[in-house]
Amino acid sequence: MSARTTRVRLFAATTVALAALSLTACEDGTATGLRTSSSSSSSSSSSEQPAGSTTAETGGSTAAPEEEPSAGTDTTGGKDAAGSTDGDSSSAPGDCSASDVRITATEVPRPINHLLLTATNTGSQTCALPTYPAARFGEAQSVPPVVENSKPQSLTMLEPGGAGYAGVLLSSGDGSADNGTTATSLTIPFDDGSVATVTLPSDGVYIDDSLKVTYWLTDQDTALTY
Repeated sequence: MSARTTRVRLFAATTVALAALSLTACEDGTATGLRTSSSSSSSSSSSEQPAGSTTAETGGSTAAPEEEPSAGTDTTGGKDAAGSTDGDSSSAPGDCSASDVRITATEVPRPINHLLLTATNTGSQTCALPTYPAARFGEAQSVPPVVENSKPQSLTMLEPGGAGYAGVLLSSGDGSADNGTTATSLTIPFDDGSVATVTLPSDGVYIDDSLKVTYWLTDQDTALTY
């Protein structure tokens, strides 16, 4: 084999080897570039994910906390600190007065020596009678005692047009009591300071130390029991 032929074969082998190295380097660079781009894209996507969005790893979400009501905020539906609704008010009936209650006195046949007092509300508002009629007959310096057994559970209330009753034992049945006299006038005070003047029978009523009154009651038959 000649020297020329040997040189040609060596050159050809060298060329083939260089081409192979060049192709390998090119393929490595392309693959490396793809891997780098994919990694960068994944990183960018992760860093740009908005707050509060649902994530595949946890399945949850991030949300801003709800605001607590500030101090003094009305959360009770219009009620104040005491629990009462604005504008809500309750008023108990006031005391009856001589200006809106008419009192009449009636002699009854039974029981004997008894007088029935009837107090009628002529006003437009419900009111409360005093506990009992502090009746003053004539010029008496004191009022008769009250029959404690007749005391009701509560004050007698009079609606407009309503009536309350009290019984009066004028004198003993057998005439044995002292200080008997005939009274021709009767006044009854109210708790507000007003005084009612009650008309008695024209010839007056006979009273003695047996004089007693009941509490104001809602039933006239009960008032005449004592």
